[in-house]
Formats: sequence, structure tokens, C-alpha cells
Amino acid sequence: MGRGIVILALQYSVIVKGMERKLKDEGYFTTMISDDFLQIRELSGISTDLFLLYLPGDVADNADVMSKLTYICDIVRQRENKMLMIGEQKDHSELNRKMPSTLDIPWVNRPLDMVALVSAIEDVLEGRPLPGQKKRILIVDDDPSYAKMIREWIKDDFQADIVTAGMQAITFLLKNPVNMILLDYEMPVVDGPQVLQMLRQEPATAKIPVIFLTGIGTKEAVQRVMSLKPDGYILKTTTRDNLLEFLHSKL
Repeated sequence: MGRGIVILALQYSVIVKGMERKLKDEGYFTTMISDDFLQIRELSGISTDLFLLYLPGDVADNADVMSKLTYICDIVRQRENKMLMIGEQKDHSELNRKMPSTLDIPWVNRPLDMVALVSAIEDVLEGRPLPGQKKRILIVDDDPSYAKMIREWIKDDFQADIVTAGMQAITFLLKNPVNMILLDYEMPVVDGPQVLQMLRQEPATAKIPVIFLTGIGTKEAVQRVMSLKPDGYILKTTTRDNLLEFLHSKL
């Protein structure tokens, strides 16, 4: 039996109609929903295997569409459904920056290649990452040699960026969406706890998972680190294999 796909056309076009026809030809059961908010509100009662969102251009600058998109994403997450977005490449980073909750949603660029779209849908339904789409991690550490070593360790599995100071991290994150932050606990001027506090106070960065990097593994030190409520901690003495296993468990 074919799987169900709900197509959410936040911008309707002949491309959307052709996409619907192609998916039906591939054996999927499709339901089309327009950008009408009354239809969107019915999502919670629809049974499907995948939500496919077709986004308009300049989506991040359209307050009405962003409001609908926020509602849709909340519903889909509550239902623990799978979702795939289709949009213009130039809009992807800006949407992620303004709406960090979309970071984990797979994305296909327009103009659409229907064969590639079907392949991407199959990957999402089977839980496989789309080709070329790696989770992005920011490494924040005042020791450039250590930061570069960590980036070298994880570069095959994740996209990794480096900054070497706390305020650099804040500036970077306000312009670049990431999936996780590896944050040195002890840094000069602005230390890890101060950076974490600033991140939690900024709406654009408040929900990014933060993992502390610490060189001290005593019980008292670990308790002090975890009292700040990060999303975890990693000892700097860890091995490459253990680090990758930890990161994959978090992402």
C-alpha cells in the first residue's frame, strides 16, 4: 500500500500540481492543502506519513507565511511526523536564522527536479539524511589548536565552524544558524557560563543545544558545570570515537 503525503502549498503554482501528479504516479496517496489558515488548522486530524511544504520566495520576510509556518511546524512536531521543505536556496539560511526550529527539517531547493524530489522523499521516509545535508556545529574555544583538532575529528560527519572567543560566538550565531554549540567552559574575558547565559536570553539562540567542553572531570567540577543546565558536557580528554558517538546521540 502506498504511503500518504500531505502537500502544503504555501504558494500554489503549476509546479505544485505537477509535483502532486508525479507523486501519485509513484504510488503515493496525496492530499493537497492550500495556504488557507482554516485548512491548515485541520492538520492535527489528518493521518499521513509525510508533510511536504512548498514555500514561496522570500519566505522569511513574509510575516503571514511565517505565522502559518510556525503553526504547521508546531503541529507536525506534536504529532512526531516527518516533514520536508521545498524552497529557494537563497531563503534557506535566512529562514533557519529567523526560525531555528526549522534547522532539523530536510530541505530541497527549487527549481525542482522531480526525480531528485522523489529520492529525497524516500530518504526522509526511511530516516536517511539527504545528500549534502550535514548538521552544523559551532566550536567555541580559545585554544585554536584544540578547536581545529575537534573540527578535523568531526568534519566527515558534521559541518563545523570555529570561533575563539565568547563574543565572537554571539556575533556568529546571530547571523548563522547551527544545530549545536560545543562551548569551552573556561575562557578569558567572557567564559562559557556567561556565553550560555547570553544565548539563553536571545530568542534566536535560546533553544540551540549547548554542550560544555571541560578539562576537569572531578565530581565537583562536573556538578558545577551541570548546575548551569547545558544540554551535556564532554571532557576534553575524550577520544574521537567517543566524541562522535556522543554527538550522534544528541543530533
